[in-house]
Amino acid sequence: MDQNKLKDFLDSKVDEYNRPSFIKNDPICIPHQFTKKQDIEIAAFFASIFAWGNRTTIINKSREIMNLMDNAPHDFCLNVSDTQLKKVLGFKHRTFNDTDLLYFIDFLKFHYSTNETLETAFTKWMSKKDKTTENALKGFYEYFFSLEDVPARTRKHIASPDKKSTCKRLCMFLRWMVRSDKMNVDFGIWKNISPAQLICPVDVHVAKVAKRFNILQRTQIDWQAAIELTTYLRTLDSKDPVKYDFALFGIGVSEPRFV
Repeated sequence: MDQNKLKDFLDSKVDEYNRPSFIKNDPICIPHQFTKKQDIEIAAFFASIFAWGNRTTIINKSREIMNLMDNAPHDFCLNVSDTQLKKVLGFKHRTFNDTDLLYFIDFLKFHYSTNETLETAFTKWMSKKDKTTENALKGFYEYFFSLEDVPARTRKHIASPDKKSTCKRLCMFLRWMVRSDKMNVDFGIWKNISPAQLICPVDVHVAKVAKRFNILQRTQIDWQAAIELTTYLRTLDSKDPVKYDFALFGIGVSEPRFV
């Protein structure tokens, strides 16, 4: 398929999957329960971090964590008492447990005590010359684990390009926060990162579809694969390359004939 035909095809798939009906069966439904900016950020952060495995389980576990935070995650993290912390003990989602959760809450309390938005946890590591969010992701990893007594086991739950990871979950989180369009699936509440700087979230589904259409050649599914794929997607839309995540993921999950 030549590039023009491929662009037309993928654009049609973006239109098909990037619509409000997509929300209810995707982890992005969790932050869509909120209106306060900081609540959206925290709900989206947990939903993205939990996003591996079965989507129904991801959504249920994300709802569980919001319920444990009295469906006011920003207020909970800022003002949590020892008594309230006891409520979260015993939480578990796959390899993420209450030890990890307690550290995540500590970090969010630390950050929001002096910052209005989680955006600054990423943008403070970027310069105006950055063409991608690579430095933002590297800096966020170091910042997130800058508190004392970091549990060694918790480090595996935050990815970094330095670890060769695709950083799929954090790239998805950034897509949710940064992208905006008339469909209002993504939130677009962060204004200091451009959609053009985003990196496409790459998982097994996305990689298989990308390879099927010969827009990803790299064998390993790692950070370089994410860069390679996004570089190609920029040739289709330089201002909003990651909108094609809707197409690639949607095809991978719902249209096995293309894989």
